[in-house]
Order: sequence, then C-alpha cells, then structure tokens
Amino acid sequence: MASHDSPQTVEATVRRVPRFGVFMGIGVVLGIIAAGILTMVGSYEPSDAVNVVYPPGQVFGFLLLWTVPIGFALGSVVALILERTARRHDRVVHVEHETIIESD
Repeated sequence: MASHDSPQTVEATVRRVPRFGVFMGIGVVLGIIAAGILTMVGSYEPSDAVNVVYPPGQVFGFLLLWTVPIGFALGSVVALILERTARRHDRVVHVEHETIIESD
C-alpha cells in the first residue's frame, strides 16, 4: 500500500540544450564531404620528389585524416556556442514535487 505525502511546490530551471552528438556527427559528415570535394578537385600528376602518382582513393584517405577531426571540432564548437546562448534564455517554473512512500 502506498501513502502520499502532501505535494510541495518547488522552483525548477528549464532550458533548451543542443544535442552535442548531433552537431559532432554533422561535422564529421561535412568533413567527409569536404574530403570528397578536395579529392575530385586535386591534380594527379607525378610528384617531383619521388615521381609517384597517388591514386584518388589514397588521396581521399589522407584527406579524411585531416577533414574529419576538423569537422568534429567545428561541430563541437558550434554546439558549445549554442549551449552558451541558450543559457541566457533560462526559464524558472514552479513544479509540484510529490513523494510516494511504499509501506508494507
């Protein structure tokens, strides 16, 4: 049998917070797209130093090593900025807090 205490009215702060994982994921996807664009735009002439032509797949892989972490970091920074600006729009609401006690 459960007994109810009298409800109490307390104040709570409500604010909207961006989901950091979504922004980081979008940054990674944009990094992959940037690597693809840079791979398509690049020239594939023999290198002067070693006289080697790197295939587009290898160039894409090398570019991913740079563009994905940069996109991840930029997405994180955008999420942090949005979180800081959302903090200014905090709302204080009144909430009823009720405790239920189980008794045997």
